[in-house]
Amino acid sequence: MASDPISGEILESSSDSRDQKDDFLRLEMSQVTPQEERKLRWIFDLNLLPPLAFMFVKHFIELSTMGQVYLCNALDKGNVGNAKTDGWDKVPFCLFGTPISLFVKRYSAARVLPLMMIGFGSMSLLAGAATNFSEIFAIRFFLGIFEAPMLPGVVFYLSTFYKRGELASRVGLFYAAASISGAFSGLIAYGVFHLHSSKYHSWQFLFWIEGGGSVVFAIFAWLWLPKSPSTWNRLSDRQKAVADARIRTDSSVSTDEKLNIRDAFRPFTDPMYWVWAVICLSFGVPLASVNNFLPQIVASLGYSTIRTNLLTVAPNIVGTVALLALTFSSDYFRERSIHICVALAIGITGFVILGAIDVVKDKGVAYFACFLLTSGAFAPSVLVSTWYSNNTPSESRRAVVAAVMVAIANSAGLISTNVFRAKDEPKYIPALAISAGFGGLCLLLVASIGIYMRLENRRRNRVQNVNITAADVETEALALGPSSPSFRYMY
Repeated sequence: MASDPISGEILESSSDSRDQKDDFLRLEMSQVTPQEERKLRWIFDLNLLPPLAFMFVKHFIELSTMGQVYLCNALDKGNVGNAKTDGWDKVPFCLFGTPISLFVKRYSAARVLPLMMIGFGSMSLLAGAATNFSEIFAIRFFLGIFEAPMLPGVVFYLSTFYKRGELASRVGLFYAAASISGAFSGLIAYGVFHLHSSKYHSWQFLFWIEGGGSVVFAIFAWLWLPKSPSTWNRLSDRQKAVADARIRTDSSVSTDEKLNIRDAFRPFTDPMYWVWAVICLSFGVPLASVNNFLPQIVASLGYSTIRTNLLTVAPNIVGTVALLALTFSSDYFRERSIHICVALAIGITGFVILGAIDVVKDKGVAYFACFLLTSGAFAPSVLVSTWYSNNTPSESRRAVVAAVMVAIANSAGLISTNVFRAKDEPKYIPALAISAGFGGLCLLLVASIGIYMRLENRRRNRVQNVNITAADVETEALALGPSSPSFRYMY
């Protein structure tokens, strides 16, 4: 026996219980109240975002701490520069991101991501016993593998719970947690250097504590995170039906779609996705420059190590606030391209200012430029990943697209690590110019694609004699993607 999801009346059992269950779960959005949607969003926000954010923060802190610990403790420091060490983990990220993300689609991020967390937690445990940079290279190589599915996996995973107009702000909250952790990772490393033991170095305890904590939390995440709304036992049948209707209306063609590898790569026959690939590479350079070298940029102002660590905190916090403001605004207006352009313009301005002044003489202006860098660097990563996900209604295709695009963006770190050269300090003019140039290219491409999408939507409306936007078309009807007559770009 079961109750009707609309009227609440008792339904008679049928011989085909599976068909009855399928019918039971089928709702249209016209049958869902705003109160039900609001309650369901809160359930998702409270149960999904905190553990996912903590998983990413743990990884980010461990990776950042590893670089700072070994930089400060000089393990074969004369053989390998810190920049090359930072770039080492980018290679496996690019090679393994896409195949592992196929497992994310096949087995759910709720299973794959905790396994990856156990992996990088184990690497932290091993790092506590490493004695030279060769061993650190190997550890960071495997860290790159375990890092590979984190961001694309989370973006895809959240897109199976949230509508298109809700996704950027949720990914923004997730990314903001990592940005805040970046503000304090240097202080954590500095603080642990003052711990003393007769048998072990203080930094070894840090790695063992962080690695052990990651493994323990990964087990919790495995047990806590649901594979999908339809299999989440903490939701009622009615709530599962509401979740399904929401996604079919404004996210995916269908829910719990089976992985089709051949079809999953089909988006790359569309030139639009190649342009998005160039956009990801181009915003990745200034992003990597800020993430990897903000302490070096601040240090070029001539302050002590302790004060440099402190001075990197405020720009990171301001950048995080700007990230949240832009992503929430983007969701509110259901608009991506203009918001991305605003962020890029702010970041480019920061690079230009730093390159045009004497950073030692004009410390105040240079430090202000650091705030512009962080305010403009963080948001494009979130908004661009949300943008191409919003325009890819097939779940299998979306999983692959996210993996490929994030890998391309991360590969830009290889460019950034090779243009910040010690011989160019304190101004780093070539690096700043290259970072600004890639940011300018990204701004031009994003603006061009945004204009094209607007014109193409108007053309389709004119030909079909209608006046609709992406918000007016249910994604369930868009199995052919942009080839569907009713498809409208979310720009």
